[in-house]
Amino acid sequence: MKSTVPARVRIVEVGPRDGLQNENDPVPTATKIAFVDALSKSGLTDIEVTSFVNPKAVPQMADAADVLNSIERSPGVRYSALIPNLKGFELWLGCAGRFALDQRAIALFTAASETFNRRNTNAGIGESIETFRVITDRLRTDMAEELPFIRGYISTAVRCPFEGPIEPAKVLDVCSRLLDLGVDEVSLGDTIGAAVPTDIERLLDAVLTEIDARRIALHLHDTRGTALANVVTAMRYGIAIFDSSSGGLGGCPFAPGAFGNLATEDLLYMLNGMNIETGVDLTAVAAASESIRAFIGHPLASKELQALEAAGF
Repeated sequence: MKSTVPARVRIVEVGPRDGLQNENDPVPTATKIAFVDALSKSGLTDIEVTSFVNPKAVPQMADAADVLNSIERSPGVRYSALIPNLKGFELWLGCAGRFALDQRAIALFTAASETFNRRNTNAGIGESIETFRVITDRLRTDMAEELPFIRGYISTAVRCPFEGPIEPAKVLDVCSRLLDLGVDEVSLGDTIGAAVPTDIERLLDAVLTEIDARRIALHLHDTRGTALANVVTAMRYGIAIFDSSSGGLGGCPFAPGAFGNLATEDLLYMLNGMNIETGVDLTAVAAASESIRAFIGHPLASKELQALEAAGF
């Protein structure tokens, strides 16, 4: 295991998509747009805005095109949308022309658990990969030299709520298949927030035998309060890309008990204290979180946000 940590970390903000998708009460489209616009002013360079999923499955994302079409597109910020299938891809294509080339991004998601993938997407892992192959081929045909940044997600990279512990070799296999399609980076998800540092060690010991750490991100949930410990462990392996959600919003609607993404404010507080650069203004992220809180009807999970509020933020 490596003993050093990176000098700089890139944060991928997933609050507008992964953070809001699990909320029961509808969040107004204008509020989502304002949320993204506030995050765009914080120094974040990657924001996952929405998801072109079936609105019957995830009603909160029914306004995906309206949100993506209406946000302020700040220079230097890459705006992504989650694409589950060909229909979602066609909907995204209808929005892509509004964005500069360096602002376009899509995310393709599958899992390391066959059961979870079928429950999540109504398709097996192999079927998902073949769908992604069609999408990436279409991108090369339709957009040629203007390809968007392509991200791959692998859910249940540590444990599945249906199958239990996942062998790291399965994660490596799916990761390699995504990269073979031309995906730029892969985010490995602790979907139910079950991982502890030794799980992250086992996962990265396997994955990094064949894949460069610079192409791997971690998407950690804080269900059991272990996310920051897992971040530190991953950084010692050279991982320098982490997903987080403003305010600690979110979770996975297809995984029982998978509430609580790693809060962006908590991640920033720790990285700032370790003198690791991010380019992100913690206060601006906290303000964005505050702007959305009134519309979700429950407290936000971020410990740092709670501390800021107690201090009169």
